[in-house]
Amino acid sequence: MKRLKIIAAGKVQGVAFRFFASNQANQWGLTGWVQNKPDGTVELEAQGEKDTLHQFLAFLENGPSPSSRTDELVHYEIDVKENEQRFSVRS
Repeated sequence: MKRLKIIAAGKVQGVAFRFFASNQANQWGLTGWVQNKPDGTVELEAQGEKDTLHQFLAFLENGPSPSSRTDELVHYEIDVKENEQRFSVRS
């Protein structure tokens, strides 16, 4: 089990990126959260098995639609959170 902090930059706000990420994370059994940041980036924490997290990163790079664009996807490992139940969208 691993947990990643992820920052997505590009055209990632106003294109349903948070809901796109949340839906896929829940389908793949990941836990964590996603939220828009004031600087125009989207911040995520995702927790799950290593291979699933790598698939999730590749999925995020493609974005939810042709109107979105992920220019940069920075990620690093952080501490696992025990007893987390789901992946949520934060305001």
